[in-house]
Amino acid sequence: MPLICIASPKGGVGKTSVAAGLADALRRAGRTVVALDCDPQNALRLHLGLPITDGAGYLARLPERPDWRSFLRQTPAGIDLLPHGEADLRSALASAMMIEREPELLAGPVRAMLADPATIVVADTPPGASAALAALMPQTALVLAVLLADAASTALLPDIESGRFLGQGTLGTLTGPKLMVALNQVDRHSRLSVAAAEGVATHLGPRLAGAVCRDEAMAEALACQRPIGAHAPASRAARDTADLAAALLRALPPPAPAPVASPLFPWMRP
Repeated sequence: MPLICIASPKGGVGKTSVAAGLADALRRAGRTVVALDCDPQNALRLHLGLPITDGAGYLARLPERPDWRSFLRQTPAGIDLLPHGEADLRSALASAMMIEREPELLAGPVRAMLADPATIVVADTPPGASAALAALMPQTALVLAVLLADAASTALLPDIESGRFLGQGTLGTLTGPKLMVALNQVDRHSRLSVAAAEGVATHLGPRLAGAVCRDEAMAEALACQRPIGAHAPASRAARDTADLAAALLRALPPPAPAPVASPLFPWMRP
């Protein structure tokens, strides 16, 4: 029943690609996975194979207080997805304000998803501090911060380690050992990229969960609307993503045992 939140200190780092790849890799590792898109860009659905024309989603309709189950989609990738939905700037801000005022609007559906002890929920959250991440934090087992392997990553390390990129005050101090880092788009042919990755790895130590190489197969996978593990399972990026998923599984608490039927209540089944 763990919740993994995928976060980033800024946009443009491939956070959603990592979220989709991880969800698929965890499913391939034998886990039941539900993906949750909290980012108003509404892009996670494209990585998991939903039609481009399907713009429905839960958070985009939050002011109407809909039943979240009506928006849950079974994707061609074999992963259940609760999409964000198409939203303009005004409606995205309205939804964020509602979550800030009533965190249970988001925390409640996630709690229901996590009621199944075999399920892992992977939430793609907006870049930086957000009302969605604050609402999910009390249930979060791991926050995975995605960084690019470039010079700017070095400058962001103090904010990553302290949790300041998650926001001021309590949220920035809640993560503690829950916070891990993934490097994305490591270019093995660039000395600068390799040097930046090595510097980050040395500095973070065990908080670095893994690194995903720069690979054209990632862009091709998105164009085909498939996770990297489904589109190009033999690619270096797919292997890196599988390694990252394995590292996160090792860091997560072991799955709780399925409930056993009580002889007093024989109609209760595990």
